[in-house]
Amino acid sequence: MKDPNKQSSTDLSQAIQAGSHTTNSKKRYYAIGIVLLLALSAWYFYSQRAQAQSRGPSFKTHALQRGDIRLTVTATGNLEPTNEVSVGSELSGTTVEVYVDTNDQVTKGQPLARLDTVTLENQLKSSKAALESAKAALLQKQATLTEAEATLTRQQELQRLSGGKLPSKADYATTVAAVERAKADITSAEAAISEAQADVETKANSLSKALIVSPTNGIVLSRSIEVGQTVAASYSTPELFIVAEDLSQMELEVAVAEADIGRVAAGQKASFTVDAWPDRSFEAIVLKVAYGSEVTDNVVTYETDLSVSNEDLSLRPGMTATADIDVAHHQNVLIVPVAALRFSPTPPDQLSAKASTEKTSFLDSLIPRPKRPGSQRGSRPEGMMPTKTDGASTIWILEDGHPKPVEVQLGISDGSYTEVISDEISEGTQVILSESNTRL
Repeated sequence: MKDPNKQSSTDLSQAIQAGSHTTNSKKRYYAIGIVLLLALSAWYFYSQRAQAQSRGPSFKTHALQRGDIRLTVTATGNLEPTNEVSVGSELSGTTVEVYVDTNDQVTKGQPLARLDTVTLENQLKSSKAALESAKAALLQKQATLTEAEATLTRQQELQRLSGGKLPSKADYATTVAAVERAKADITSAEAAISEAQADVETKANSLSKALIVSPTNGIVLSRSIEVGQTVAASYSTPELFIVAEDLSQMELEVAVAEADIGRVAAGQKASFTVDAWPDRSFEAIVLKVAYGSEVTDNVVTYETDLSVSNEDLSLRPGMTATADIDVAHHQNVLIVPVAALRFSPTPPDQLSAKASTEKTSFLDSLIPRPKRPGSQRGSRPEGMMPTKTDGASTIWILEDGHPKPVEVQLGISDGSYTEVISDEISEGTQVILSESNTRL
């Protein structure tokens, strides 16, 4: 009889050997499959590269088209009322009444506030009393003159009747002097009356200024006075109210950079946006371009005023606006992407050198590597355009599969497209934007 434990050990050993044989077979199949896959990949890679090299470089083109192009100048600034008046007080005193508040509509001459007038009224009464006193003094001087003239008349008659013996020369001279003094006193009294009258008018004018009124029709933008507040106008006129004359017409004051100011002129149209209404675009017209400059953080700018219609009062003073001023607008002209102006084809000798240097081993072709500089051909660095000094440039068109240079005159550009002028091109001409050598 066989030992059961020994039989079990034999079966287990046979099973392990069978499993190991199966695992080794699978590994061999996997290895063969990977080798075949790598061989097929290598064959496809080299065949595709050979075809690409036989075809030469490929070009990305764009059909020349006609369209409208605008040249705009962008500037930022703030909205201001067309006419903004600061209302103050020439007098010092205590505020007893305030009649208006911010956003109130006012008319010319409408009372805005009133200062305490007790002192001014008393000063006016005193001046009027002084005027009456001066008038009374004039009457006294006139009576003295009448009396002196009567005395002089009697002495002249006595002198005639006495044959010049009476009165004495001293008495006669004294009487004549008295008449002259009376006339002088009258002149002085009349001057005193004029002075008193002027003082009365000054006090009355000061009293009228205690009532602060609006100098124009408009809307109250700000108020900086309250009832009971003391107004001190000793050295400068305090600002109590700001009144905007008409908010249905406003001005946009923007700062234009010195590089763009030569293109901006009065009468040009513009559009602008404000943060309060991000989905709306407002229209404006350039009113004035300042000749005087302002320097902020070493940047030279020129203030430019734009006229803005604000019939619905959606715009408010002080809002920050970004304006685009249309300095040029050309319609139905040939336009090309700016990339076409930066393109320049790679010379054939450099293509041959490139093809020779790109030969790699089979192992190198299987290892991913970063692209070397220059894999994208025919593109100049950003901003480098082959523009000549006379405003001409060169673009390349695709003719029979080969690049051909065409000299063009440049017009205006909006940053994405540029106007070009040439007799050698027309609408639909394929303009080259870039060149690439296929490298798999």
